[in-house]
Amino acid sequence: MSLMEIEAIKKVLPHRYPFLLVDRVLELEEKRILALKNVTANEDFFNGHFPGKPLMPGVLQVEALAQTGCIMLTEKHIEDPDNSLIVFTNINQAKFRKSVVPGDQLMMEVFLTNRRRNFTTMEGTARVDGKVVCELEATSAIVPKKDE
Repeated sequence: MSLMEIEAIKKVLPHRYPFLLVDRVLELEEKRILALKNVTANEDFFNGHFPGKPLMPGVLQVEALAQTGCIMLTEKHIEDPDNSLIVFTNINQAKFRKSVVPGDQLMMEVFLTNRRRNFTTMEGTARVDGKVVCELEATSAIVPKKDE
């Protein structure tokens, strides 16, 4: 059972296709979130990464984890989400353990490990079939949105 489907996610994240990388939120707690990305063969990035051997780029796995963390922060930790933006300031200890290919379901779990004022630290792990494919520590800042 899903806690948030794609339309609810689009109300929280500013990202849109082809850069929206979270399909469902399965669990959402104060300091933990579990979300899902269905990796399909028609993803634009597979056209060039790599022809004949499609692999989800590691940087997009990192971005999927970052978006998952943003959902948790927006839903549980930001008082004025309409006027706030979460920007990632650092990615630490990013490790890629296995390939992610079309047909995989990327299960992303992110924990909030520290928050001081508007600065956060999170740890994320992405799994396919229960096996770790990507893990990282990330820091972010919650900043005001500016009118353009």
